[in-house]
Amino acid sequence: MACFTTHASASILMPCASSKPGFLNGSSSKVNRDVSVCVTQKKTTRSYTSSSKVQPREAEWLPGVDSPVYLTGSLPGDNGFDPLGLAEDPQRLNWFIQGELVNSRWAMLGVAGMLLPQILTKLGVFNIPEWFDAGKEQYFASNSTLLVIEFLLFNYVEIRRWQDIKDPGCVNQDPIFKQYSLAPNECGYPGGPFNPLNLEPTFDYKEKELANGRLAMLAFLGNVTQHNVTGKGPFENFADFFSDPVHNNIFQNLGAH
Repeated sequence: MACFTTHASASILMPCASSKPGFLNGSSSKVNRDVSVCVTQKKTTRSYTSSSKVQPREAEWLPGVDSPVYLTGSLPGDNGFDPLGLAEDPQRLNWFIQGELVNSRWAMLGVAGMLLPQILTKLGVFNIPEWFDAGKEQYFASNSTLLVIEFLLFNYVEIRRWQDIKDPGCVNQDPIFKQYSLAPNECGYPGGPFNPLNLEPTFDYKEKELANGRLAMLAFLGNVTQHNVTGKGPFENFADFFSDPVHNNIFQNLGAH
């Protein structure tokens, strides 16, 4: 509507080809023609601007709901879901894109770390503690020392990642081993040793990775919730449900608490 008003006002203020009165140019018919040109010009401008009005697209996450105008569907995983308007600022949106991508990858690794050790232990392949008991084990250092080491390492990595978001490619050179560097790539998809299968970061692959990452974040939350309710891991919960789904299900567990 703002665009329409601006163009319409410009056409009204625009001088016509010969807008002088008839007593100055000696032709009353010319005045009629000039008025006709002005009216035609205003009609044409209004028709053009109204047709160029941006129409919101329907959100994919919920039928019947319009997607925000700043979510055009050009980004991977864009389903038009932003009820709080967090992605309206383009710079903040760029940070959210990278944040979701990294959290998705951590969630996929985390869910695999919850599930696989339990399965391998039950099968007798390894003897690995459950993820919720891993902190009770004895390691090469105390838990407080390990926490400090992890904090320093994560802080270093996150600072470099933030620098790469602000200036893509500025951290491709290894700061210690100068002979190692990454080729210029899209932010969030460094390639090289981080892409051992040499997969092309196409739009379709990005969509699939985000879909699996979002599912993994929900699965991680579900695993933590299940353990707080049942005291067991995801594999044991599944085995209990499979053996007796009538008594071992979410409704029975919630009713017991």
